[in-house]
Amino acid sequence: MDTAMPGKDQAFIELMATRDLGPPPEDEVTITGADPFWRTPLRAGETAAAVLGAIGVASNDIWEARTGRRQKVSVNLRHAAATLRTVDYTQAQRSDGSWETLDIPHSMKHMISVTQPWPTKDGAYFLPHLNLPHLAERVLNVLKCDFTPVAVRSAVGRWNADDLEEAIAAVHACGGRIRSPEEWLSHPQGKYLADRPILEIRKIGEAPPLEVKAAPRPLSDIRVLDFTRILAGPICGRTLAEHGAEVLMVTAPHLPQTPEHVRDTSHGKRSSFLDFSDPAELDHAKHLALTSDVVVGGYRPGKLEAWGLDPIQLAEKKKQGHVHVTISCYGSGGPFAGRAGWEQVGQSVSGIAYTHGKYTNNGVPKLIFATVADYLTGYLGGYGALLALGKRIREGGSWHVNVSLCQSAMLVLRQGILESFEADERLSDEELAQLRVISETPAYGRLRTLKPALVMSETPPHWATPTPIPGGDKPEWLSK
Repeated sequence: MDTAMPGKDQAFIELMATRDLGPPPEDEVTITGADPFWRTPLRAGETAAAVLGAIGVASNDIWEARTGRRQKVSVNLRHAAATLRTVDYTQAQRSDGSWETLDIPHSMKHMISVTQPWPTKDGAYFLPHLNLPHLAERVLNVLKCDFTPVAVRSAVGRWNADDLEEAIAAVHACGGRIRSPEEWLSHPQGKYLADRPILEIRKIGEAPPLEVKAAPRPLSDIRVLDFTRILAGPICGRTLAEHGAEVLMVTAPHLPQTPEHVRDTSHGKRSSFLDFSDPAELDHAKHLALTSDVVVGGYRPGKLEAWGLDPIQLAEKKKQGHVHVTISCYGSGGPFAGRAGWEQVGQSVSGIAYTHGKYTNNGVPKLIFATVADYLTGYLGGYGALLALGKRIREGGSWHVNVSLCQSAMLVLRQGILESFEADERLSDEELAQLRVISETPAYGRLRTLKPALVMSETPPHWATPTPIPGGDKPEWLSK
């Protein structure tokens, strides 16, 4: 591995400790480059590269089970870091053949302007999260203000931070007090997570070992049911698609989405609609789950359980074995475990916004522009799914994987601080010429975007199909 990359070894070693097979062969993984890529003292790019390298090792474990061979794995740090904001690189081809960068919608820009750390009455800072109309309405009802930066700042300033955090949680809305890393680690939720591995893999059922045979790709013949929306969960599903899994997204047509994220996280998948409020459609979703190998869930804690789609119930019914990946903001337990959250909330409560602002904004808390917690959590979910599939092959059983935005943020913080972090935060045109992929999509026309940052010598990760029309596929498996 490239020892010239500061901070990489620590993250990679921590990730390998969750693998239960010891370190990979010494020359298997090469990571080139070093932070900074983003203008932050935090080693976001190095952490992303380490996680992608770990995904390569876990994919290699399955490839070895199929073929008896292992592959060389490599990651370019700048490419890995850039994927933390893939949306910046997606372009559509105009009728004259030129390429146009697709901007985020005005509604998203407005949400970003309001979803910021604001000072509170007691001298702290608090971030109210106002994405998606129904969740924004709940926050605004607590704050009793209009949906503008000036109004929200003023309203937050009338509250003590802890009181506002509890009031917003009580109405099932999202927000978080800005904490330093030390404050987070002394908080009961931070203590809970600090005592657990970066991802948790727990056996939840007995089953015979999963039989695999030689195939073109590591995850050939593996079915993945993607019950997620927005970002971290879809990234997990997209990661598995990159290694050959059949990934079927299932959501309901009435549930809100962010279109730019649907476009950029759906490569390699199919997309279908099922409304779980309809008993027949819920039954069909259960059938899909029971005929899958992996389920990825990202709903608010407790929702899948209420529908009979939780890991334990599925494992009891699926005697052949199963993998369930749960993606949350706060993790598998602790006092905040039942709360929902988003990228900005994960950055806020864990210490990322505090640390980034300390070094870049005269001590005023500030979010990192990159969606570092979402993407890392999605990548970690993919890594956990691969590890659990490897356990199914070697040991059998059903397995539950837990990853969270806060754990991902804590992983970044554990890598330490850069002394200098001036950076352009952008891939050059020369780099992009090598790192883009073009696809013909049924929903968006001809697109080009960043290809997967992980490179494997025999089975290069790629998307076999373009991003689909939302809801445009039948809710059924193609593979037999």
